[in-house]
Amino acid sequence: MSDQSAAKPRRGLLAWALWGAAVIGGAAVLYIIVQASTKQAPDAPTPAASQTASAPGKSFGDKLTRPQSPTPPPDYVFYDESGKAMKVADLKGKVVVMNIWATWCAPCKTEMPTLAKLQEAYAGQPVEVVAVSIDSVDDASKARLFIAQNAPLKFFHDREAKLPWALKPAALGAPTTVIYGKDGLERARIAGEADWAGPDARALIDQALAG
Repeated sequence: MSDQSAAKPRRGLLAWALWGAAVIGGAAVLYIIVQASTKQAPDAPTPAASQTASAPGKSFGDKLTRPQSPTPPPDYVFYDESGKAMKVADLKGKVVVMNIWATWCAPCKTEMPTLAKLQEAYAGQPVEVVAVSIDSVDDASKARLFIAQNAPLKFFHDREAKLPWALKPAALGAPTTVIYGKDGLERARIAGEADWAGPDARALIDQALAG
């Protein structure tokens, strides 16, 4: 056998080896790219306006958190049903139950009737349920109509949908409900859907009123 004919099998084996290495290398690169695209950077903000914070199976108390020290509300403008700009601080002197919601958020819509019952239960008392929609401007009419079906709640709108990030710490999703005492400071927070017509919610509001 000549040297030339003996070299042909070796070249064939070498070509197959190089091809196999290229395939494996390409697969590894593809895996790294996919993994990187599905992982969020540690410091990246959670896209609260596109998530829900629902926590199925958890009790009211399990979802409740309290700040280490009472904190002021964000210096952030949203709008009342007449289109007037306002802030949470404008309601100082009342216990404020500020609920962040949207019509695209199913848990938000589920809990809304219980927030309406909570407002009814405290009629004539310094308690204000402020359900702030983070729907787009185009969907504001739909959000307004939904609130009208849940009287005595009033329509409030965050036109820029930035209120979740204005909170400290930022809201992790919708619905998120923050309780502010009569002094205007945050006393508690619920992440996810809750029964605001139940005894646990009433106890929380009573405590804020007494404080």
